[in-house]
Parts: sequence; structure tokens; C-alpha cells
Amino acid sequence: MQAAHQALLKDYSEIRAGRITPAYVDGVVVEAYGQRNPLKDVATISAPQAKVLVVEPWDKNLLKEVERAILKANIGVTPTNDGQRVRLVFPDLTLDERKKMVARISQLTEKFREEIRSVRRDVRDDIKAKEKAKELSEDEQHRLEEELDKLTDKHITEINKAFEAKEKEILSL
Repeated sequence: MQAAHQALLKDYSEIRAGRITPAYVDGVVVEAYGQRNPLKDVATISAPQAKVLVVEPWDKNLLKEVERAILKANIGVTPTNDGQRVRLVFPDLTLDERKKMVARISQLTEKFREEIRSVRRDVRDDIKAKEKAKELSEDEQHRLEEELDKLTDKHITEINKAFEAKEKEILSL
């Protein structure tokens, strides 16, 4: 359950809201030295301004490949190459784009809620199987199921709070 919560927070960090972060280009893969490498493995990525990312490849010969990889990733901006680095200037989000983004994070959040419920179901089945095999008493089974429900509720509540915070962040731009 904790892993699902952490994965959701990581996915949220990759969703553009107010300030652009280097995590926004985590999915970009560059063809370099005969193999595919994540962008962060071949370049320094910084965010000097709220809506600007600067990608500076460590090997200047990769500049064209970096630019090509960003275009291919289709992240919604056209890179500009100044011979030293690639700049990505992100436009302001329209209200429709923000609403679509909220719908996307809502679906993502529900996927992780379902994952937590699935973990609960698997653990509950395991508890019942142990009780049937007489490895647990009936009282222990009920106590463990109550603890499991409390833990599940705690993680669902944390995910709901994270969703509300991200939704507020997106809509308040």
C-alpha cells in the first residue's frame, strides 16, 4: 500500500501544474552512443524560470539527438537549440487543459485506490486461509482484519488528500 502511495506521488510530480520541474521530461529517451538512454543520463536538466526548462548535454555532439528525442516525446513544446543547450518554453495552460489534467489525475488516483483495495483483498484472503488452516484463532482473524481495514483507510485518505492538493494546484494557476 505504501508503495502504491509513493508511486502515485511520483506520477503526480511528472504532471505539469504550476512550476515546470525536470521530472516533466523523465520519460524522454535519447539515442546516444548506439543505445537508448534516459535524458537525465546524458544531460543536465534545470528549471531557471517557472515555465522554462534548460537541457544541457554533457557531450555537445548529442545536442541534435537531445532535440530530436524531445520532439519525438511529444511533450507539448518545441525545443530551441542555441548551439550549447536546448531550451523548452512551456505556454500557460488554458482552463480546458487544466480541466483535462484534473480528469487525468482523477483517473490515475482511482487506479491507485484500486491497487490498494487489491492489496487489502489479497491480505484478507491470506488471513482467512490461515484461519481455516487453524494457524490463527477467530479472534486473531478479526483483529488482523480490523487492522487491515484501518491501514487501508489511512492510505486511501492520504491518496485523497494528495489528489485534492494536486487538483487545487492545477486549478489555481
